[in-house]
Amino acid sequence: MPAPAPERAKPGEKPGEKPGLAAAALAAMGVVFGDIGTSPLYTVREIFAGHHPVAVTPDNVLGILSLVFWAMTITVSLKYVLFITRADNKGEGGIMALTALALRTANASPRLLWLMSALGIFGAALFYGDAVITPAMSVLSAVEGLKVVTPQLDPYVLPIAVIILFLLFFFQRRGTAAVAALFGPVMLFWFATLGALGLWKVIETPAVLAAVNPWYAVAFIAENQRLSFLALGSVVLAITGGEALYADMGHFGRRAIKWAWFAAVFPLLYLNYLGQGALILSNPQAIDNPFFLMVPSESLLVPLVVLATAATVIASQAVISGAFSLTSQAMQLGYCPRIQVRFTSEREKGQIYVPNINWLLLLAVIVVVLGFRSSSNLASAYGIAVTLTMMIDTILAFVVVRALWKWSWGWAALFLVFFVVVDFAFFSANIIKVFDGGWFPLVLGVSVFVLLSTWKLGRRLLSERQKEQAIPLDAFIAGLAEGGPQRVDGTGVFLTAHPEGVPRALLHNLNHNKVLHQRIVVLNVSTEDVPHVPEDERIAVESLPAGFHRVFVRYGFKDDPDLPQALERCAAHGLCFAMMETSFFLGRETVVGLPLARHSRMAHWRQVLFNWMFRNADTATAFFKIPPNRVVELGAQVEL
Repeated sequence: MPAPAPERAKPGEKPGEKPGLAAAALAAMGVVFGDIGTSPLYTVREIFAGHHPVAVTPDNVLGILSLVFWAMTITVSLKYVLFITRADNKGEGGIMALTALALRTANASPRLLWLMSALGIFGAALFYGDAVITPAMSVLSAVEGLKVVTPQLDPYVLPIAVIILFLLFFFQRRGTAAVAALFGPVMLFWFATLGALGLWKVIETPAVLAAVNPWYAVAFIAENQRLSFLALGSVVLAITGGEALYADMGHFGRRAIKWAWFAAVFPLLYLNYLGQGALILSNPQAIDNPFFLMVPSESLLVPLVVLATAATVIASQAVISGAFSLTSQAMQLGYCPRIQVRFTSEREKGQIYVPNINWLLLLAVIVVVLGFRSSSNLASAYGIAVTLTMMIDTILAFVVVRALWKWSWGWAALFLVFFVVVDFAFFSANIIKVFDGGWFPLVLGVSVFVLLSTWKLGRRLLSERQKEQAIPLDAFIAGLAEGGPQRVDGTGVFLTAHPEGVPRALLHNLNHNKVLHQRIVVLNVSTEDVPHVPEDERIAVESLPAGFHRVFVRYGFKDDPDLPQALERCAAHGLCFAMMETSFFLGRETVVGLPLARHSRMAHWRQVLFNWMFRNADTATAFFKIPPNRVVELGAQVEL
């Protein structure tokens, strides 16, 4: 079996060196493992006291603990930590990066490429459902620990959770740079607490250690076929967040994530599950909230609630930041209209804030909390989007190992069957949650998918229409040699998606103002399917007759577009810009539908949706950081 691509060294890092591994692993704990690290708050409780409760018997407890262990081992350890993290796009991970790799399949049919692209977009869309459910579920489950302190605090759980969530989203605009340094130590203390609480109970009931034997999982499934299937829908809560470590790989590197998982997170996490199992074996009444009832002293309950709340806030922060990052990548790759993105750190490009997404997520989270009212009710909606995303990851990874890593059909099929069977088992067990609340993340995911796919289709059709109507630039320049309009001083920069044709804005300027600048720059900006384009490869300049130049600017899908900064680099190619003598001409198209007598390539409802997104998209001026006082916008109508 051919080996996957070797792990790349980080910039400035020599192969074989391990600089800052401990620090990177600690930081990874604070961001990567927040979601899966707060799962013990609700997983065991939901299995034994949820909507499909499992009876508390020694065999059932050991069977469930065995299922949890092997779910974490197969899905998180084998699939994500050891395998899929090797499928990196120049060091970056996540479903967008995996989709970009799969789309590089040589000789693939257009239909297959479209299918893989659609799968990737749908998987990305499902992430937004997770970004709503995770904060609501995690924070509610932590605050519900107050009911263990005293039942009299029950009426205050919901208001406190709403206030915490509101503050979490309200402070997003300030960025996480100021508090990010605390995330790692706090989560390390959280995982240490998980392990200590679990160890305390395991020492009292050491028989639960036998649960690592897979026989107990097999026996539980064999003896409780229908119940075990329903139980899988709750067992999956123990691995939700496992897919996030792949998405965050670019921040910390595969090695740091691997060491953090195997050296600390996995053993401490499972030790807590063992402790909860030991507790309910000795005290079946503890199924009401086994996590908080593990505390050896009531005086430690309030500090534990505070610590759990802090951990869930950190876990929620990671998911929210992931939604911001995914939105930014979707914009760069052309799946999302331009919306405002603010950078909250001068040193870290990944520290961004997207106001529109932030407030929409807050609204959705508050609605979910007030609608479901408890973490147990939310558990019925949790898991279906995550398991579907995991299955999409497996399918796309199969394409990568077969097409790019050149595995044989036998090994590739073995990989696909093994992981898809596991993924499908969890997904099918969660299907029954659809009518109990699981519809919410699915509806949200499908809605986002429709938006993303409609924008992509509309932009493609718009680009094709403009290309069809474009005049060849070479022919236009040749025509100027026979006499043309008056030339005026200065530089005119015309942005266009088709640099081989005359930009529409240039034709409109010529038609209305009857002049051309002495120097004309046809500027094309493209986004590659790699996270970052090196600065020395950012610019390409092509000199043409009659004072014309073609400039190509390339960005990666995680780069921050800044055209004035990019144009400064043209000086190295002999093309200097004086910004106060440069005017940027942008086309401001208005999309109109075709007459009823003519067939449109886009359904009417999609035209309406695309037009709405087109009208409300942020301007290219703000997106590319062009000085507003140097911009001229020229309107035009385009039929789709």
